[in-house]
Amino acid sequence: MMIQKNYKIDMWVGVFVFIGLLCVSYLTIRLGKLDWFGENRISITAKFESVSGLRPGAFIEMAGVQIGEVETITLDTNDMVAVVSMQINSDIQLTDDSIASVKTSGLIGDKYIKISPGGSSTILKNGDRMTETESAVDIESLISKYVFGKVE
Repeated sequence: MMIQKNYKIDMWVGVFVFIGLLCVSYLTIRLGKLDWFGENRISITAKFESVSGLRPGAFIEMAGVQIGEVETITLDTNDMVAVVSMQINSDIQLTDDSIASVKTSGLIGDKYIKISPGGSSTILKNGDRMTETESAVDIESLISKYVFGKVE
């Protein structure tokens, strides 16, 4: 005696499994911040005396709006300064006299880069370097100077 298989149920199970895999793939891409279609960004570097607390993936903002993120942070062994590589949205036009500052966000102290616009007419292109930077304020050294009476 042959058992007749119900193909209609198998088909619906297959459809639901396929939809589930699509949903998991979408969430993986969105939560992992992967870009399949490649966001249009340009790479700009800047040198800082200190980037204490700044991490790759930190946001970059201008006028309170996120315009990019920190890609990498390395040490320039010749000048002994930190080199920050930033990915900036390509629709943002930064001038060569814009100022990049390391700032602290909120009470927990997350670091980010704030860019203040300049007045020059020379626009930075992909691979260019920002020359005007302000390093992070070292709160610990300020407190130690105050405690030991060396505030100037």
